[in-house]
Amino acid sequence: MSSEESKHDQQFYDQFLIILGILISVTVFLFAMARWIGVDAQNANNETDPMYQDAVKSRVEPIARIAVAGQDFIDEGAETIEIETVREVMTGPQVYNQACVACHGSGLAGAPMTGDSDAWSARVAQGNDTLYGHAINGYQGEAGYMPAKGGLTILSDEEVIVTVQYMLEQL
Repeated sequence: MSSEESKHDQQFYDQFLIILGILISVTVFLFAMARWIGVDAQNANNETDPMYQDAVKSRVEPIARIAVAGQDFIDEGAETIEIETVREVMTGPQVYNQACVACHGSGLAGAPMTGDSDAWSARVAQGNDTLYGHAINGYQGEAGYMPAKGGLTILSDEEVIVTVQYMLEQL
């Protein structure tokens, strides 16, 4: 191939790339203009289209509402569901293993360890009512801190009392 032919090939290649670049630029410009014009037309249409407005409203509407006693804010026609929460009453060992063992198993935060008669003797001398009251309501003394119901606030007072009795049986 002569240098003259390669020169012509190079010119053709350069011109081809320039024309291709111009065509791509025009295409991108036309696409951007169509998009810009279309968005304005689409937004204008959506503002007046009731089906579109209903679809948007249904997407942003809360999926549920909670009714609080003494407050009446339920919409007309809203479905009311009554939920009955039933929790199985736990035994002393169950409560102990779930809430008490963390502190009373290791002596954490000044808690008397289960089965340590010496550590419990001063507390037992105060009487069961005092022990039950501290376990139910919580207590902060010189030796440490007892959170109310061992930090498991869903417990009933009866479950706490049964658990204290269980722990005292371990002495």
